[in-house]
Amino acid sequence: MKEKLTSIFTAKCPVCLKGDVYIVRNPYDLKHFDEMHEHCECCGHKYEAETGYWYGAMYVSYGLSVAISATAFLLTYFSDLMFNLDINAFVYFGIIVAALLVFIPVTFRTSRLIWMNLFVSYDPQKVKACS
Repeated sequence: MKEKLTSIFTAKCPVCLKGDVYIVRNPYDLKHFDEMHEHCECCGHKYEAETGYWYGAMYVSYGLSVAISATAFLLTYFSDLMFNLDINAFVYFGIIVAALLVFIPVTFRTSRLIWMNLFVSYDPQKVKACS
């Protein structure tokens, strides 16, 4: 489990934890935020197992988006209560949409990493081959 979390939070190959999954490490480089290596540069693991492999990551992305929306709503709601801001429904909607837009690159990448880690496990033998 530790290896899967390491892979997800560092955007490293789930097999060897050495190679980068994404070509550009910064998710907010919007021209390149979705560009991935085809294979791990260290162990050779192919990231896209088959055509259509990433469709499942859309469901993970949906779950992450719900979590972001709920967090934005709760932060706005408690800010409204604490500071008596009198915020209407349109402002809530705008804040939630803004939060979702800001986190699109992070959600996209994280959902793919989570999806990949559901099906691929850490292999200590591959790590030895990388060193």
